[in-house]
Amino acid sequence: MDRRSFLKNSALGGSAVAATSLAAPAIAQGTRTLTMVTTWPRGLAGVWDSVERFAQNVNDISGGSLVIEPKGAGELVGALESFDAVTAGQADMYHGADYYWTGQHPAWAFFTAVPFGMTAPELMTWYYGQGGMAKHHELGEIFGVKPFIAGQTAAQGGGWYRREMKTPEDFQGLKFRMPGLGGQVLSAMGASVQVLPGGEIYQALSTGALDGTEWIGPWSDERLGLQEVCDFYYPAGFHEPGAALSVGTNLDVFNSLTPTQQRAIEVSAGEAHQHNYALFIANNGPALQRLLDGGVKTYQFSDDIWNAFGAKSQEVLGGFMDDEIFADVHDHAMAAMKSSSNWMSQSDSAYTAQRNRVLASL
Repeated sequence: MDRRSFLKNSALGGSAVAATSLAAPAIAQGTRTLTMVTTWPRGLAGVWDSVERFAQNVNDISGGSLVIEPKGAGELVGALESFDAVTAGQADMYHGADYYWTGQHPAWAFFTAVPFGMTAPELMTWYYGQGGMAKHHELGEIFGVKPFIAGQTAAQGGGWYRREMKTPEDFQGLKFRMPGLGGQVLSAMGASVQVLPGGEIYQALSTGALDGTEWIGPWSDERLGLQEVCDFYYPAGFHEPGAALSVGTNLDVFNSLTPTQQRAIEVSAGEAHQHNYALFIANNGPALQRLLDGGVKTYQFSDDIWNAFGAKSQEVLGGFMDDEIFADVHDHAMAAMKSSSNWMSQSDSAYTAQRNRVLASL
């Protein structure tokens, strides 16, 4: 389906921003500079590391012929305005989490995370080994962007709460921050869901505008100070079992680059994704221990709550299946997840369980 047909026929198409003429590219002495808007405040732990890693990679791989100039959230446009700025030609590219764009089309969520979806290794397997990247590009072409995953937070926590969550009914009326389709699941459970960028979460909790939030994991959450305003932390969540970050370049801008520069963006994104995944895993364990040492108490959701998460997740996902594009990406991703998880559960997961059992007994 081409862009014009999609925007004409899709019920969601009216939210897409029509492309306008691009500003003259910044080219000086053989160097092309692209402005990259982001959904992250400058310096935010983990996610901004991915921004810097990607930008440095592009500079190094292109031999300095292509320079990425990152802008923190609010420096050029608001955090959640990044996608529109790129599709409208006000910025050359974005760095963010693609599930922020589900208002444009719900299929964008699959390239960050969906409820009860893929873990980080499963998502990487789908993206790089089972055709997921091609699906990303097909969706991006509809909106005039060329996207690549370029970061990975690993499994995200179930969130921080002001009170213990004991039953599914405890979510009714809860003022909670959660983007993407996971937020729609909580909304279906009766929560009052808000989508706030990371830089606004702490203040919203401090003022009582929120009763709780999810962010990323111990490392980023600690740096954001969530342990200062919430007493109950749930490390395991249903909504983002392996959340990818992405860069998206205005398609006209991408097509105007040399093949070497285009390849620099693709390779830089892939390396930033891998590096970011390792960075989060390496930092989450020590950060969790610091939180525990500081008095944070961790909790796990009951089976009843997990069952409610699962039932409402299926309702939310099923509600989009009459959309041709969503159904195509959904079926492709779920088939890939089933294929890879079948092997991994009988190899990696079985080994890890036995390793931990044996070593604990020695």
